[in-house]
Amino acid sequence: MAENALPKGYEPQDIENRWRTHWEENKTFTPDPDAPGEPYSIVIPPPNVTGALHMGHALNLTLQDILCRFHRQKGRKVLWVPGTDHAGIATQNVVERQLAREGKGRHDLGREKFIERVWQWREEYGNRILSQIRKMGASVDWTRERFTMDEGLSRAVRQVFVKLYEDGLIYKGNYIINWCPRCHTALADDEVDHSAEKGALHYVRYPLEDGSGHLTIATTRPETMLADTAIAVHPEDERFSHLIGKYAILPLVGRKLIIIGDKYVDREFGTGCLKVTPAHDHNDWELGRKHGLEVLNILTDDGVLSEDAGPDFAGLDCAAARKKILVMLEEKGFLDRIEPHEHNVGHCYRCKTVVEPYVSTQWFVAMTKLAPRARAAVPAQTQIYPENWEKTYYNWLDNIRDWCISRQIWWGHRIPAWTCEDCGELIVAMDAPQACKCGSTRLTQDEDVLDTWFSSALWPFSTLGWPDSTEELKQFYPTSVLVTGFDILFFWVARMMMMGLQFMDEIPFHHVYIHALVRDEHGKKMSKSTGNVIDPVEMIDKYGTDSLRFTLTAFAAMGRDIKLSEARIEGYRHFINKIWNAARFALMNLPEEQPAPCDLAAVQELHHRWILHRLEEVKSSVDSAFTGYRFNEAAQTLYKFFWNELCDWYLELSKPDMQAGGERRARAQFVLWTVLKEVLVLMHPVMPFVTAEIWNVLPGVAGTDIACASYPETRPACVSPDAEKRMALVQGVISAIRTIKAELNIAPTTRLNALVRTVSDAALEELEASREVISVLARLEGLTMGADAAGPRASASAVVEGNEVIVPLAGLVDFEAELARLDKELGKVGKEKEKLEAKLANESFVSRAPADIVAKERARSQELAETQEKLESLRKRLADAMD
Repeated sequence: MAENALPKGYEPQDIENRWRTHWEENKTFTPDPDAPGEPYSIVIPPPNVTGALHMGHALNLTLQDILCRFHRQKGRKVLWVPGTDHAGIATQNVVERQLAREGKGRHDLGREKFIERVWQWREEYGNRILSQIRKMGASVDWTRERFTMDEGLSRAVRQVFVKLYEDGLIYKGNYIINWCPRCHTALADDEVDHSAEKGALHYVRYPLEDGSGHLTIATTRPETMLADTAIAVHPEDERFSHLIGKYAILPLVGRKLIIIGDKYVDREFGTGCLKVTPAHDHNDWELGRKHGLEVLNILTDDGVLSEDAGPDFAGLDCAAARKKILVMLEEKGFLDRIEPHEHNVGHCYRCKTVVEPYVSTQWFVAMTKLAPRARAAVPAQTQIYPENWEKTYYNWLDNIRDWCISRQIWWGHRIPAWTCEDCGELIVAMDAPQACKCGSTRLTQDEDVLDTWFSSALWPFSTLGWPDSTEELKQFYPTSVLVTGFDILFFWVARMMMMGLQFMDEIPFHHVYIHALVRDEHGKKMSKSTGNVIDPVEMIDKYGTDSLRFTLTAFAAMGRDIKLSEARIEGYRHFINKIWNAARFALMNLPEEQPAPCDLAAVQELHHRWILHRLEEVKSSVDSAFTGYRFNEAAQTLYKFFWNELCDWYLELSKPDMQAGGERRARAQFVLWTVLKEVLVLMHPVMPFVTAEIWNVLPGVAGTDIACASYPETRPACVSPDAEKRMALVQGVISAIRTIKAELNIAPTTRLNALVRTVSDAALEELEASREVISVLARLEGLTMGADAAGPRASASAVVEGNEVIVPLAGLVDFEAELARLDKELGKVGKEKEKLEAKLANESFVSRAPADIVAKERARSQELAETQEKLESLRKRLADAMD
């Protein structure tokens, strides 16, 4: 075949764009539900419509795409459903910021016009993440793209809400929730990010009503004392149990507070007394319900104190109120002391504002009733990989609270509930009712929308057409696997389990694969503030998609975070080049058409038998690794086989065959063609673009699409451990000669004589059969082998499986100059090693330096020690050869 069948260099941009377009226009990844084959399906974790591709997305997409392309090769009909999430709070925030730049707010537009503005934003900017998913080479079915606010999914959301309400699993009521004053909405418990902050414990004296003394109470939030309605002590605490049922007086306010006994109180924390503020603390809310306490809300939805806090504090934000209260407590003698104290503070997961516990009327899902079935499904029906995440899953379900699903924003699925203004009747229905049962037509729809995660919880079946009984639903539900990050195990995975079991009476997925975090090269979490973020789009533009995908796959060990650097991505770009150049070499040595076939099981040449044996092992290993979600093992197996065995050895070993002509050449061509063709298919799930481009010009398959190719069938007759063992001896001899050349600074191209003193007739026979390839690959002028082979004293030697490999050095090495060079190198290494050892012996450095820096220095010290040992060994061998 002509050398220019492939361009000299691999330029990914044009090739990737061409194949993306080809696959989408030809609907390559659109499965026919009626086609033969076992169904395999994945639903993409829907990224926020406001989002941009980050490394976590890139890893997630790569792993899903590997699974989809692999299972297509295995003959399954694969459906990978793409889509995006409307991201209620995040999207509304984006559009509100846009309006703010115009000097407007959402209330200036009104609800209807604001929603129109959000849809307009979505059309203009909301598809960026989808274009980046395309850029990753994701083999999704774009004809089935879904959006959580599209009509089909909206209908599913309404039906689920109505049915859960009718079954008593959704209810409306007053409850303490997490309130974000910035976003003006309730948040579910798992939408609150907790972080440790330095604060203080404020010890406040509460006088007893009878004048007999006071109780001192420690609090981190003195501003909430204005809403106290009781004091709690442990009923078995001898210090305070006699006060249960009596009253204390609330400082600054004068309100009587009953003293209650409850075992919830931690006798060891603070003073052992607890102020109870049911409206502004989740635990106090439960205490209040248990003891029938008054609930006094002193906050507005803006996070400032209301009129109920009293005239001295109304209108102040929490921070200002705290300062004023502390001053007044000090002035009136109620403040005992203040101590530093670190405690967890909740923040909105979207805008990072401090979240306030807040009592309001909200809608809830009775999660405690849905959780048991979802818990029992793991691992009986659904397996989680890695298995250790099962404990986290169980822990959350065992401690679950009812889910607050109403949000006080405008963008999202509006709650399908209407209230009659005349009789107060609440109507929950799929469609807007025309009139109440009392006859009134004055009906008002609930202003709230549903939590974004409510619609996402239906994703595995709503995207397949539910509530309609579609062919896709019959064929592809339950889905095969969910690939996701650990951070949404609660937000999403557990909720999908509950909804799938409730509405489909089946689990939503058979497997859940939890992938690890992508960190920077030092193991630190990537963040914009740290400045260590690696942008996947930038890496794709610089090195190509396949380089990024292979890097992520190569480090995707189950349960282990990925330490990523740009240098690693660049390194695997060299691997892509290696694949390209090897393919060019092969094409130069292959005919225009498919090579004439031969019986591969009958080939006799050792190097052919060896590469065919290794190919069978690689097929089995890659199959097992992908099936078991051991992505890194598959990548490393493919890398080693292609670079170390196919390129470094087999292509070199086959060169004499190609030059020989005749049947020998024809046989080598067919073996090379077979190996290249099949390894391209094996690599395709990880590196779709470079493999597609090479496949497209490969004789015998040119013009077809590798994305539609089957996984290579096994050839049991080609499995030959004996060939592998025999080949190891030949490779060992060649490598030994090459190593001697390298260590002694003999140019690789220098032709020299070598001897092999063999230990057995079998070894001699094997090496004689491979004399030609040993001579060619080791660049030998002459090769003497046998039990009596012996070289002059001025020789270098190595032992391979008991056989001594000898290289005479006379005329090849300037012994004096080489010894001088080695002495200089030993001196340099010794100085660096001595300096480094002194550094590591310094306790101050070891204790104060970052752990990763210390580990790096220790690794370097070990590396220097090994280098020193090798140089000393080489110097001794050279000195011995001179004597």
